[in-house]
Amino acid sequence: MFIEPNISGERRGWIEVICGSMFSGKTEELIRRLKRARIANLKVEIFKPAIDVRYDDLNVVSHDSNVINSTPIDNSQTILLMANDVDIVGIDEAQFFDDEITHVCEMLALKGVRVIVAGLDMDYLGRPFGQMPKLLAVADFITKLHAICVRCGHLANISYRKSHEGAQVLLGEMDLYEPRCRKCYHEGMGTAP
Repeated sequence: MFIEPNISGERRGWIEVICGSMFSGKTEELIRRLKRARIANLKVEIFKPAIDVRYDDLNVVSHDSNVINSTPIDNSQTILLMANDVDIVGIDEAQFFDDEITHVCEMLALKGVRVIVAGLDMDYLGRPFGQMPKLLAVADFITKLHAICVRCGHLANISYRKSHEGAQVLLGEMDLYEPRCRKCYHEGMGTAP
């Protein structure tokens, strides 16, 4: 990504969104960007939804066990209260946040903060998930990642739920979900032409 040099000295912020299916490497990419920022001596704060306790109550942890410290929160407005005097804010699992998350990200960017958000763009039914469509609409940069379909080996863009549980939010890993391509997803759902 190209960033214009800042010759005026004015600090400008922006919003980056990393999206894709489960097991596509979203959290891994978020952690990579945040760790690089810390190497550059930038002040970084990371937030995750308090409901996400799959790997750790406090830390953001990727499926590959890469870890970065974070602050679990219940309300996206809390980010504005806690992200003082920072250069970068990282937000994981954005699809689980309330409908103020987009406003929070825009306020941070207007204050000159680089905001990096990771989340599922679609739920297990292939529908836009939570606030991700709004975040994608206001993002300055978007990175769409893909997993590998466990059925055929093609690029996977949908998280297929192996359980028949009907709730939209059902936290789980490979025990409940697997990445599938469009064709294999629809075959599994019984909706293939």
